[in-house]
Amino acid sequence: MDIFLDNPEIDKQFQEILLTIKNRKNGVVSDSMKQQGISYKLNWGVSIIELKQIAKGYEQNHLLALKLWNKQWRETMILATLLDEPKTVAEEQMDFWTKSFENIEIVEQATANLWVKTPFAFVKAIEWCRGKKHFVRYTGVQLIGRLALTEKTALDEMFEPFYEFLTTLSKDKNLGNVIYRSLLILGSRSEYLNNLSVQFSNELMNSESVNAKKLGKMVNDELTSDYIRDVLKSKKA
Repeated sequence: MDIFLDNPEIDKQFQEILLTIKNRKNGVVSDSMKQQGISYKLNWGVSIIELKQIAKGYEQNHLLALKLWNKQWRETMILATLLDEPKTVAEEQMDFWTKSFENIEIVEQATANLWVKTPFAFVKAIEWCRGKKHFVRYTGVQLIGRLALTEKTALDEMFEPFYEFLTTLSKDKNLGNVIYRSLLILGSRSEYLNNLSVQFSNELMNSESVNAKKLGKMVNDELTSDYIRDVLKSKKA
């Protein structure tokens, strides 16, 4: 990861952001998140909507994002994903941050706000699906769905390699929901990927894994529904 020298202007912005976060703290929200198992080193309970409003007051800056991430507050970490510059993000940074994820919220925020916009998104999605830590694998699967949703000009064939890795991950019940969501997005993207996803769901239903069977049935029912067929037809019109 690159090392940057600090500068007074960025530090001033950093301090302003910290003060703004403290002024918008919400203990009720923070306590509620903790009860739901969403834990951070420090959580001031500032809503995502408010964090996005704060981010709009600053230009994207890589150094500012690194300083915010290193603070390790919930709010500064999410702001880091909003204020970093995707083109300056290195693979090492992506791996370092992702390996530190400890809850679904930060996975979803980092994936949607930053990872999907980087040049390494497709490569990292595959790498992370092979990861050893749960939230690394979770991020990989989440990123597959985000790429299918946002990369409108990407060739459908670019998504084919993902199915191989989802076969193994489908046996993990803790990844069932995120795989389900990503497969629905893939299967709603085009007729081609719908056929691949339906075929994949059939393979899962024939698996020896109970979790894979259940997931396959859910995906198959959804992707062969009249609603999805209508969605695909509207895209071709």
